[in-house]
Amino acid sequence: MSYGILVDTTKCKGCERCVLACAARNNVSEPQAIQEKVLNRDGLSAYRLTDVRDISPGHFAKISCMHCVDPSCVSACLVGGITKTNEGPVVYDREKCIGCRYCMLACPFHIPRYEWDKIVPYMAKCDMCFDRLNKGELPACVDACPEKAIKFGDREKLLTEAQTAIKNKSDLYINHVWGAKEFGGTSILYISDVDLSALGWPEPIPASIPSLTEPLIHTTPIIGMTVAGALLAINWTVKRRIKIAAEDNQKGSESNSAEKKSHE
Repeated sequence: MSYGILVDTTKCKGCERCVLACAARNNVSEPQAIQEKVLNRDGLSAYRLTDVRDISPGHFAKISCMHCVDPSCVSACLVGGITKTNEGPVVYDREKCIGCRYCMLACPFHIPRYEWDKIVPYMAKCDMCFDRLNKGELPACVDACPEKAIKFGDREKLLTEAQTAIKNKSDLYINHVWGAKEFGGTSILYISDVDLSALGWPEPIPASIPSLTEPLIHTTPIIGMTVAGALLAINWTVKRRIKIAAEDNQKGSESNSAEKKSHE
């Protein structure tokens, strides 16, 4: 079983209980969580890993890490600091992180954040409360939602449930499950009565992002070694020319000295 979360935007009232529950679970105070929304234009930061956004008048939706089925951040990480668990969540190990921020560049949803205010910064993102899942508990955001707009369970069952809801209430929902196929699929799924492009969903492409990034990531060491080799070759050439020029100058000086002595 691979875990997932289904977000029904028709039920969300924008109360942000999920945001505050996420902040509390990550030891961030409520005032700081609220302040981070003001300081960051898209509502996400290293201290605010979940946000509720206005998608149209009277319509709201939760946004956080999408926990992609085939995550681009995992394929971009050079040291294995981000992994896709068998249970579904994409988790981060700061002990392995080297701060390259490739994961931030690779994510098509622009989710991972960086602790810019710290001397030794790390990346931060939602991990679907993986520690709580291991204890048989719900993710904090799901547990806190008073409207039951966020549902946790097996991804495939949630996908079936979403498709059934759309079929039974075709006059309410748009005939689309966001996250079912986009970029290879995501573990966070959405059904809605309004378009969700306001959430920043990129235009879907047939291939998953890792299939596009992995060839470059795998050739990065080769590119690095090639560049290093080229720089060493240039350095050797420059030093060789300087040495030859110095030897020529010395020979010229010795020749002039000898010629001067002969005239004397």
